[in-house]
Amino acid sequence: MEFQQEIRGFLMSRRARITPEQAGLPYVAGHRRVQGLRREEVAMLAGLSVEYYTRMERGRIGGASESVLDAVAGALHLDDDERAHLYDLARNVAPGARRKRPQRTSPITASVQQVLDSMSVPAVIQNGRLDLLAANELGRALYADLFTAGGQVPNLARFVFLDPRAQAYYTDLDEAKDQVVAILRATAGRDPLDRQVTGLIGELSTHSTDFSTRWARHDVRRHSRGRKVVHHPAIGRMDLAYDDFALPGDPHVSITTYTAVPGTPSADGLTLLATWAATQRQPRRSDAEGGRVAPEA
Repeated sequence: MEFQQEIRGFLMSRRARITPEQAGLPYVAGHRRVQGLRREEVAMLAGLSVEYYTRMERGRIGGASESVLDAVAGALHLDDDERAHLYDLARNVAPGARRKRPQRTSPITASVQQVLDSMSVPAVIQNGRLDLLAANELGRALYADLFTAGGQVPNLARFVFLDPRAQAYYTDLDEAKDQVVAILRATAGRDPLDRQVTGLIGELSTHSTDFSTRWARHDVRRHSRGRKVVHHPAIGRMDLAYDDFALPGDPHVSITTYTAVPGTPSADGLTLLATWAATQRQPRRSDAEGGRVAPEA
């Protein structure tokens, strides 16, 4: 990812979405040549010179102070995730920022897996690339289509954009796609030296014009908590709340749990999911007479 282009695209996209009225500027009749705010209006709102803000929008923000970044974030009405992304971009173009990326050890230790397995709700461990690095039995059952595919590490981004089964799995596939792109955008801004991230983005851009279109919007989101409505192929519709808990030593690798409101059909669905998962782990043998594969007695 070319960082100057990334900074330019991000700031311009945030500027384009704000009308002068939303920014608190007086209404001026007449045709405006640009959508949203002009550069000079952002500069005025942030208390900067037009020349300085123009340099920032061209990607030269490496020397910007915290107060300047805060002023720009305020002028552009950035939310917490967007503000953090702006700080990440500035940090990664600062002098001396391009250091060798340290080697990381796997966060999935035996004790972490034990904690995962002790949970009574579906749980997975995922990173900023949306790889599913580990799961408990219910987590594997919830994402059965990903864990049974084989080959690469299960990845939610590939599933959402490249696997036709995602259309049936997500009740709102557009929302799922928007969330995936926004999370990958935040991840790419945070760690530009991660070749696996840039490789994944390149792969998705090559094979999905839908991904490329959404990527060009420069939307940013951190994965923390929310709701996910899915249609499991064996259980049916479930409305689940998800929560992320960062693992010690790597705040960008987290355990994600899925729960349902007690007494609801979705809670009943999770109970059925546990039963279904238990049937999937039964040893299977060949039925010699019928030529079928059946559970052992």
